[in-house]
Amino acid sequence: MKRNYNILLLLVLFAFGSCSFTTKVDNDPNKDKLLVQIITMALEQLHFEPKQINDEFSKEILADFIETVDPLKRFFLEEDINDFKKFETLIDDQLRNYDISFFNLVYDRLLIRQNEAKTYYQDIVKKPFDFSKDEVYDADYENLAYAKNKKELKDRWRLQLKFNALTSYDDLLLEKEEQNKTGFDESLVTEVKTSTASQLEEKAREETAKSLNIFFTDYIEDLDKTDWFNVYVNTIVEEFDPHTSYLAPDDKDKFDQQMSGKFEGIGARLQKRLDYIKIVDIISGGPAWRGQELEVEDVIMKVRQEKEKQPVSIVGMRIDDAIKLIKGPKGSKVILTVKKVDGTIKDITITRDIVELEETYAKSTLITKDKSIYGIINLPRFYIDFEDYNKRNAATDIRQEIERLKEQNIEGLILDLRNNGGGSLKTVVDIAGLFIKDGPIVQVRSAGQPQEVLEDEDDAIVWDGPLVIMVNELSASASEILAAAMQDYKRAIIIGSKQTYGKGTVQNVLDLNRMVRNNSHDDLGALKLTRQKFYRINGGSTQLKGVESDVVVPDRYSFIEIGERDQENPLPWDKIDAVNYKVWDKDFNYDKTISNSKDRMKENQQLKLIEQNAKWAKIKSDNKIYNLNYKKYRANVEEIEQESKQFDAINDFRNKLVFNSLPYETKLFEKDSTLKEKRTRWHENLTKDVHVDEAVNVLDDMSKTYDIKNVATIKN
Repeated sequence: MKRNYNILLLLVLFAFGSCSFTTKVDNDPNKDKLLVQIITMALEQLHFEPKQINDEFSKEILADFIETVDPLKRFFLEEDINDFKKFETLIDDQLRNYDISFFNLVYDRLLIRQNEAKTYYQDIVKKPFDFSKDEVYDADYENLAYAKNKKELKDRWRLQLKFNALTSYDDLLLEKEEQNKTGFDESLVTEVKTSTASQLEEKAREETAKSLNIFFTDYIEDLDKTDWFNVYVNTIVEEFDPHTSYLAPDDKDKFDQQMSGKFEGIGARLQKRLDYIKIVDIISGGPAWRGQELEVEDVIMKVRQEKEKQPVSIVGMRIDDAIKLIKGPKGSKVILTVKKVDGTIKDITITRDIVELEETYAKSTLITKDKSIYGIINLPRFYIDFEDYNKRNAATDIRQEIERLKEQNIEGLILDLRNNGGGSLKTVVDIAGLFIKDGPIVQVRSAGQPQEVLEDEDDAIVWDGPLVIMVNELSASASEILAAAMQDYKRAIIIGSKQTYGKGTVQNVLDLNRMVRNNSHDDLGALKLTRQKFYRINGGSTQLKGVESDVVVPDRYSFIEIGERDQENPLPWDKIDAVNYKVWDKDFNYDKTISNSKDRMKENQQLKLIEQNAKWAKIKSDNKIYNLNYKKYRANVEEIEQESKQFDAINDFRNKLVFNSLPYETKLFEKDSTLKEKRTRWHENLTKDVHVDEAVNVLDDMSKTYDIKNVATIKN
């Protein structure tokens, strides 16, 4: 009998909640200490792989909390770090005693240093910067030592502010150059056209000062002790794994909204990494997706509103405040200055809109190659209505799309899971069942429990023809389970990045308020806690290693560190016993098909260029040293721009495939011109997609001799 782990978890929580917290609340009204007590006990008793809270754990907390509080090393001095290190092996003891004196010390010192830093920058921006002087700005904060004294720290601020002003100065000079061109629209002319170099330098300093004023007044001074304590608590819980996190009451509300699928604004998910705001997901159908310029891993440096002349730097800004600047009413425009993965800087204008949920659903189209017809289904996420599974969900939609494609007599099918970050586990099992007769799909193991095998129990096979699954580095969680199952069954050929993301864990959200009886305190928030781990039917975990593609194709993320293995404190890969399953038997040479594909790619000049571009982008993104001599800075920018032109041919690629919407959709186009435009744009993107081109080639090889036969049994 299958266990219902959610019900089991609730029983555990209610039992846990009946412990000794009532007396603690009465005796100790300090909410912060209560929060540490509850979370520490929850982590030790409920986490899938709890860590020992010992001296080593204590050292990690100290290092990570200081790095989180001061990632650019522009507040604390070496003497502060030495004071903090006195707690290096004591934090674990403090956690057991619900003592927060280490946090209090760091917080109190931070307030002092932030006030001092405010005087530094206000003094620095009063004096002109000499952009003819040979100086460098080192942005490799991770390997940067803490300043030995205030004089050294102030000079560090000076170099950073000079760099910020230099980039603004460069923008202004380029604007002036553009405005002085013959034929330039005079209605767009500003005072920049007649400004001298010294006036532009002064203007650049003013912009830098404005950004810092906003940073301090809207971010630094807006944070109270509770905000910083939440950061401290998150530092503790994230030591267990990168997906365990504390959700303060406001964050819990945002998490609930995100899980509901309601998005607005530019249609992109943002994440703060060190002091930078990065794009981690482009929501299908949203404004950024439609604009086709903003990409995952882009760093947003500045934000400018349509009616404002000057942008605001968001470097170092709290992510909530950055989002406030980026969001806005439907129809308004926002201009984002972004740093691409190859180091180039670009202004991207996006018209804000409401993201339509419809575009996050599965969609399909027909592909014609010569006289053969194939189908492709794009699945952005594994969606589900948790209140009523019989309502729309990914599995029923995929089944419907397959049936529609079969009516057009397709000879092969591509399932595109690129950039699919996961979702409902039940839909994964049901989708896998569309391609096999029956059998196990995934193993799930909970802490202290034997593994549970989730199976397809439906004998029906909806699609029994050639199948290719496309993945990339951003295919995660549920996507990896489906790809792994089809790979283990040898039911499909997996095409994509060297490996997928590598998230093989499951999280549950625990309401911390339920764990305290008669809670007289404010809302305690929630804990997103790793409780389970996924395993393939062959016994290997998808954690860290993800799914290795049968056919590896390069893409622009090939050398960028974006997988689970690149996160802090990931759980390790491991293996359990395999289960009995039957390999899909077919009358085509599985290994030969993969070999043919690899041979084709060796000769594919487009793929070679993509790989060269990925390597080049990695080299450029790793460079953290910037010259503050303007001539040398400009020469370096021009060199990067010139080098990047060698990869322009990537955007010129067009495959020879023909894409056509299904008959039912073409009828909808008559009344829905927006849907027609979306599909037209999707088809245009598919014609530029070299990965789809190769996926069709693989289907071509498979379909020529494809015939289902009896299956052979694989045992443990």
